[in-house]
Amino acid sequence: MKKTFMGVRLRKLRAERGMSQVALAQALGLSPSYLNQLEQNQRPLTVAVLLKLNRSLGVDIQEFSEDEEARLVAGMREALSDAPEPISLPELQEVATQMPALGRALLAMHRRNVEASVQLETMALRMGDDRSGVPVPRAMPFEAVRDFFFANQNYFDPLDRAAEDLAAQAHAQGDPLIDWLARRLKARHRVQVVSGDETDQSKRHYDPASRTLRMANDLEPSQQAFQLGTQLALLEFNGQIAALINISPFTEDSASHKLARIGLANYFAGALLLPYTSFLQAAESLRYDIDLLGHRFGVGFETVCHRLSTLQRLGAPGVPFFFIRVDRAGNISKRQSATHFHFSRTGGTCPLWNVYEAFGQPERILPQLASMPDGRRYLWIARSISRGQRGYGSPRKTFSIGLGCDIRHAPRLVYAKGLDLTDPEASTPIGMGCKVCERERCPQRAFPYVGRALEVDENQSRFAPYGFAR
Repeated sequence: MKKTFMGVRLRKLRAERGMSQVALAQALGLSPSYLNQLEQNQRPLTVAVLLKLNRSLGVDIQEFSEDEEARLVAGMREALSDAPEPISLPELQEVATQMPALGRALLAMHRRNVEASVQLETMALRMGDDRSGVPVPRAMPFEAVRDFFFANQNYFDPLDRAAEDLAAQAHAQGDPLIDWLARRLKARHRVQVVSGDETDQSKRHYDPASRTLRMANDLEPSQQAFQLGTQLALLEFNGQIAALINISPFTEDSASHKLARIGLANYFAGALLLPYTSFLQAAESLRYDIDLLGHRFGVGFETVCHRLSTLQRLGAPGVPFFFIRVDRAGNISKRQSATHFHFSRTGGTCPLWNVYEAFGQPERILPQLASMPDGRRYLWIARSISRGQRGYGSPRKTFSIGLGCDIRHAPRLVYAKGLDLTDPEASTPIGMGCKVCERERCPQRAFPYVGRALEVDENQSRFAPYGFAR
C-alpha cells in the first residue's frame, strides 16, 4: 500500500458515527494525538489502522482501496474532459482520496446531465424542432449493462455459487455436461432440445409455446453446453437474475432489462462450464496459462479469458483481470473489468495497445508491459481469434482478445517470463484514448487532448485538414 493521506475521510467517518476524536482513538487503540495527526494529514493511513477500523467499527476496507480511487479518478477525468478550465491529475487524485463522496456525486450529476440532454433532444425531434445543432451521445442499453457489470466487479456471487453447485451435480452423474443439461431441461422444464436447420443463423432459439430449444448444427461441444446452460439459467434461475437487475436503469428501460438478463444468463453458463473453485485452482497451478486452461476444460481462448475476468469471490479471489474484445476498426464489442482499469467512452482506444498488433500476428499471444499517464503499469496479453462459416468464400469474424492486470500481479502469470517488471522504461506508454490522454509527445496521437486548448503551429500539420504527412 502506498502512503495514503485520508484525513477528510476519517473526520467524515467519525462525524457519521457521532464520536469524538478521543472516543474514536480509544476504540482503535490509538493515542488521541496520533489520530489527530491522521485526520490532519500529517501521517499516512496505514494498513494496521485500516484493519483496526474494520475490526472495531465494521468499516469496509474496500472504501479505502487504491483501486476504487483509480476508478473514481478515471470517471471524473472523462466527466470533466470538456470543462472550461483543465483539471489536473493531482487535483482529481486529491478529490478521490480525500472526498470520494464528492467525486461520486460529480459522476452522478454528469450521468443525469447526459440523460437530460438525451431527453431534451428526443422531445425536440418529436416536435420537429431540433435546435441543438450538436449530436448528443445517447445512453445505449449495452452501456448501462456494462456499467452494471463494472460496478459489481464482474462477479455475481449468487449465480456463481448456484452454477458451481449445478456443475458438481452434473460431475457426480459422470455423463457429458451436454447430455446432463439436456436431460435436466426436459425433466424439470419439459423443454425438448432439437437441432436447427442449415439456414438458421442463431446459435440458440427457444420457442416457449412448443417448449422447444433449437440449437445450431455447427456448434462445438463447449458452445452447445454454454447455450444449454444459458437457457437453463433463464428458466430455472430467473428469480435470482430478476433480483439482481431489479434496479435503475433496468426498471425504467425494457431494452436494458432484457440485455442485462441475457448477460447474467451468459454469466451463469460460463460459471457452469468453468466452476469457480476448480477453475481457480487450475489457473493458479498453471500460472494462468490460457491455452493449457482451455485444453483442460475443453473451451476456447475467449471463454477462458472471459472467465478469468470474473474470479473475484470474497475470500478466494484470483488475479483481477480486465478483458476486452475489439475488431480491426477499433470497435469494442466486449469489455469487462474486475478492478480499476477504465475503458474510455470518448473516441477510440490507444493505437499503441497490443490488442491491435495482434491482428498482424494471427493466433500468437503477444505480451506487453504498458504504462498509463497516471503512472500505473500493467501487463497485457493479446491474441487474435477467428470464427464463422467454414465453407469456401464464407465470411468469418475476426477479433482481438486482450487480457490485462496490474503489474503487481504479473509475477503470478506465465506471460511475465522474460520481461523486466521492475524497469519503468520497459513499458509502452499508452492511454485510454487520444481525446482523454494528456501525453503531448505521443507519435500516434490522432486527436488533441480535449482538456487542453489546441495550440496551432503553422509548421505542424498533425491535426490540420488536408495536411500532408511529415
